[in-house]
Amino acid sequence: MDRLGIQITINPLLYSKDPESSELGRRIVSKSIEMMAEMGFETFTFKKLGVAIGSNESSIYRYFDSKHTLLIYLVNWYWSWMEYHLVFMTHSMTSPVEKLRTAIEMLTKRVTQDQKFSYIDEVLLYKIIIAESSKAYLTKDVDAENEKGFYKTYKRVVQRVSEMVLEINPSFEFPHMLISTVIEGSHHQRYFSEHLPSLTDFEEGKNNVVRFYTDLVFKTIS
Repeated sequence: MDRLGIQITINPLLYSKDPESSELGRRIVSKSIEMMAEMGFETFTFKKLGVAIGSNESSIYRYFDSKHTLLIYLVNWYWSWMEYHLVFMTHSMTSPVEKLRTAIEMLTKRVTQDQKFSYIDEVLLYKIIIAESSKAYLTKDVDAENEKGFYKTYKRVVQRVSEMVLEINPSFEFPHMLISTVIEGSHHQRYFSEHLPSLTDFEEGKNNVVRFYTDLVFKTIS
């Protein structure tokens, strides 16, 4: 039952001052999600963010030392939030199949707004996760950042769901490969559906991203 105590926690090495500790910090996070989702990570700058929130660019640097660490912060927030819901939704389930099916659905379905976090727009944050999150770790500094624990929350989600796979088939050889493929692949399919539709079979309203990856996982581990 202690797993139900999971909170939205972020590695403190990602910020100089906790943005949740002040109104300005929360505005920085909220507006950066809005702007990054609209203009993309490359075009987004702290100077533009400062103008948008009516604050000096230097005030943003008191919270984050670069837009790269801000992006990693947002990615961490998303995966901590996802882990919280994953644990909450599956903790009382006794069937390993039901748990894994629920987890796959949560990881591959379209995100909806969570009213418990008023300054975070999870729908826009999900757009950033789909389009920009790989830029958080496809860098030359990934090994050093990994040593600092910057990707720990994402890895923990993969670990939790991999354990569900092994509950069903303890001899399955590739649980982490399978689950990370499901997560990244489902994000790609969502991205393709909006920008490169000939690369996907996505159809609005048919839930076929969830259905495809659920089918893929259970056939693979059977």
